[in-house]
Amino acid sequence: METAASINRKVTPQDFLLKKQKGVPLTMLTAYDYPTALAVDRAGIDSILVGDSLGMVVLGYDTTLPVTMDEMIHHAKAAARGAKRALLIGDLPFLSYQTSVEEALRNAGRFIKEAQMDAIKLEGGQEQISKIKAILDAGIPVVGHLGLTPQSVRKFGGWKTQGKTAQAALKILRDAEALEEAGCFALVLESIPSRLAALISRKLRIPTIGIGAGNACDGQVLVTHDMLGLFDRFTPKFVRRYANLYGEIEKALQVYKKEVQERSFPQEQHSFAMPDEEWKKFNANSQNHRRIKSLAR
Repeated sequence: METAASINRKVTPQDFLLKKQKGVPLTMLTAYDYPTALAVDRAGIDSILVGDSLGMVVLGYDTTLPVTMDEMIHHAKAAARGAKRALLIGDLPFLSYQTSVEEALRNAGRFIKEAQMDAIKLEGGQEQISKIKAILDAGIPVVGHLGLTPQSVRKFGGWKTQGKTAQAALKILRDAEALEEAGCFALVLESIPSRLAALISRKLRIPTIGIGAGNACDGQVLVTHDMLGLFDRFTPKFVRRYANLYGEIEKALQVYKKEVQERSFPQEQHSFAMPDEEWKKFNANSQNHRRIKSLAR
């Protein structure tokens, strides 16, 4: 059970490992701006992922692929201003780390130096080990990501569950073990069979964070816009909607439009008054001003 002191203390990668050892589930949500990060932080969520999912749910792209490093830094800086307790993780976007070790290290460093993130996340398994080790050698904690990795959506042929064959499942397991061995302190498992996620979670010493990977993972993450009903294009199968804020916003906007058109808003309580005496002086002065302008013509 968390104490008052632990609830208010900054969450660290070591806390992730400790919670796994104690069997306490970890909570993670996304945030891309100050007010959302503030709300998530105040709710006591363990970690905030500034994910490249912002490309779809905030910037309106069809996939996460167009998101740039500058866009990620911009949103990460805003989220960092709102969160004081949660562990902040910056998500390296497509082609910000795949091209070279040097590029991976430089962009990971930007998240820490410019955006005040506490750690970074990147997608991929054994093929990313050299980049992960270089980032870790620079003192930057790393979270891995396996399964349905959105930056590989073109290769997968769409948003498809991964690890459904014996061969594919074995590759994910081997990649998970390699990421742990390389030094990642946590691992996101996305859209893989629940029994595979459960097995990986038992085998690894580091915590697994599931998203569409069943209930046996050491923690769960969702895109906040999905779970609050703020993204209306589609809802993934693994998402539970805890609210329908998009519908509430739409209704509020319609009421606003109606009240403005009917002139029932703003009302007196939404307006500012001026003392009668000052209004009389204003009228007198404005009339004198008009007479002077008329004579000048």
